[in-house]
Amino acid sequence: MRMMRLGTAVLVALGLAGCVSTAPKVGDDGAKTTVTGAAGGASAQNTNSQIERCDRPFGTVALVENQESPWFLTLREYKLGSTVPVLRLLVQQSNCFIVVERGRAMNNMNTERQLQQSGELRQGSNFGKGQMVAADYSITPEIIFDQKGTQNIGAVIGGWAGLIAGSIRTNEAATVLLLTDNRSGVQVAAAEGSSSNTDFSLGGFAVGGGLGAGLGGYTNTPQGKVIVAAFVNAYNQMIQALRNYTAQSMGDRGLGTGGRLQVDGAVPAAPAPAAPPPIPAGMSLLDAQRKLAQLGYDIGTPDGKMGNRTRTALRAFQASRNLPQTGQLDAATQAELAK
Repeated sequence: MRMMRLGTAVLVALGLAGCVSTAPKVGDDGAKTTVTGAAGGASAQNTNSQIERCDRPFGTVALVENQESPWFLTLREYKLGSTVPVLRLLVQQSNCFIVVERGRAMNNMNTERQLQQSGELRQGSNFGKGQMVAADYSITPEIIFDQKGTQNIGAVIGGWAGLIAGSIRTNEAATVLLLTDNRSGVQVAAAEGSSSNTDFSLGGFAVGGGLGAGLGGYTNTPQGKVIVAAFVNAYNQMIQALRNYTAQSMGDRGLGTGGRLQVDGAVPAAPAPAAPPPIPAGMSLLDAQRKLAQLGYDIGTPDGKMGNRTRTALRAFQASRNLPQTGQLDAATQAELAK
């Protein structure tokens, strides 16, 4: 009896869904994702408190999305588009980077510059060269796992006029964010994020977050919402790692000059230049004369004055140590005399 009442209620709900409409609602909590609200400069409002926030940006950044990747093509199955808009909102709200445009709006920027060069713009429009800001870093998003219905629990409702198939679906997504230094090409950070949610559907109609899934988008499908949440998770982890950032170092080798994993037949890298010898503190010419005399060089009577004998003795000493024969008490000569 209970199952019949439930089946009747479902049929009524489905019938009403086709004939009842409501006025548009400005600001619908049901359509929000984990990235919501707005950002203006360094300020943000109505943001998700779970998003990491920085007091000071790490630098400027451009969002670079490879729309030819297989993962991007699969987004069409869920009627989802580019991830860049929601990621740009996320990044600006966090104040951890300053976002610069390197996408479609670049065409509009170039159009304005062409108008400036053609003389069509008003005087003082100031679209000349030297206005654009460099992108210190690039963030590249990837979706490495995205599947609807990874867990599916079937149900049967009703039984007199046919069966209405229902299911509880768990949507899961895993994402990766890569941060690259644009000057060196070095990857400075990488983070993986994940998320999952559950939606209940009846005969193709999703109940709850997926109702009206034909509209698509990241704000009104459970698949879109779980992808956004996974990106938030990855971004938060990246910011946490960057707060304790320590640059990777090759030690005695510069980056890109030859690694430590040698390959047979490879041309060996040139040895790193030796560090200059330390300059002894407080060695006077008188001290140098006394040390030269101890070593057997003829400097006459040590008097702290640079005479011909002292200069000749210095040249001879420098030649014995393979130093430039300057005849002066330079730093390298002082270092050898101090040994």
